[in-house]
Amino acid sequence: MSDESAVFIGNDHGGYLLKLDLIKYFKEKGFEFFDVGSHSEEIVRYPYYAEKIAQAVSEGKIQRGILICSTGIGMSIMANKYKNVRAALCTSTYMAKMTRLHNDSNVLCLGGKTSGTFEAIDIVETWLGTPFEGGRHNISLGLIKEAEQTLCTGQAWKYKEN
Repeated sequence: MSDESAVFIGNDHGGYLLKLDLIKYFKEKGFEFFDVGSHSEEIVRYPYYAEKIAQAVSEGKIQRGILICSTGIGMSIMANKYKNVRAALCTSTYMAKMTRLHNDSNVLCLGGKTSGTFEAIDIVETWLGTPFEGGRHNISLGLIKEAEQTLCTGQAWKYKEN
């Protein structure tokens, strides 16, 4: 993997053990990765670790990141608060494929207590290896970007349905 496609990974205590398994996999495959923590099963607050990945994606410093908490739900909620972040909680390879193909997701959220190691590796491989399809899906991404710009100002999004 090149620097542009390095894997950035963050977790809370509930995602720590799965992260260790993913890091072992990344090392075996020769993938470059950056671990932003946490570094134990000691209780920490997931928003701090979601911020590290989501802010970097939001600012364009990294292209994609992986976040892991016990279920992936908290991480996905927090990450999606950031502009330009399309975080997707995936529990299957099909979800990972579709969120890349249709939604151009840039943050993958996993559950350390809900996905087994082999399943998580399959999800990560699929997510990292699937390109955005573009085409008609750009229309929806444009609407998301439009809504995001309006909603971040505290205003209601007024849309025209086709």
